[in-house]
Amino acid sequence: MLATIQKQQNSSIVKFNRPLSHSVDAVWAVLTENEKLQKWMNNLEIIDLRKNGKIHFNMNDGTDTYMEVTITDYVEKEVLEFDWGKDTVRFELSPTSSGSMLVLLESIGELTEHTPKDLAGWHICLDLLSDLLNGTVHEEFPMEEWKKWFVEYKQIADKAGKI
Repeated sequence: MLATIQKQQNSSIVKFNRPLSHSVDAVWAVLTENEKLQKWMNNLEIIDLRKNGKIHFNMNDGTDTYMEVTITDYVEKEVLEFDWGKDTVRFELSPTSSGSMLVLLESIGELTEHTPKDLAGWHICLDLLSDLLNGTVHEEFPMEEWKKWFVEYKQIADKAGKI
C-alpha cells in the first residue's frame, strides 16, 4: 500500500496506512522492544522510552557510531514520535475489529532528491514489520524490492513537489 504525500503550508506530510491482523499489544512490542524492533529496523535502538526520551540511530558500519534521536511525543501503545533529522516520524496505533491500524506519518520540511529513497525505505521497513508479526524474519534488507518502491515514490514525490 503506497504512502500519500500531502503538501502543507511549510511542509509535506507523508502518510503510510497499514491495517494489521495483530493486536495493538503485538504491534507495540515490535515498535518498542529492541530485540523485535531491530528485526525490521536494525538501525534503531530504544534507549529511554518516554516523551523526551532517546533512541539511537546506529550507523551499523562497525564503528559503534550513532546519532541520538529525541522522542518528541509518546503515549504508551498509541503514539511514538521522534526527530528524523530536520523532520519527524510518528507512529500512531489504534485497535480495529480485525487487529490494529498502524499509521506512519513523516513530516518533511522540504522534499529533496533523498525523499523518495527515504520513503521507499520506510515502505520496506513496514513490510518487514508486517512480516515479522506474521512470523517471517528477513536476514537481509531486500534491496531489489526497495529499488521497485523507489521508482514509485520518485513519481509521487516529483508530483507532490509540483503542486
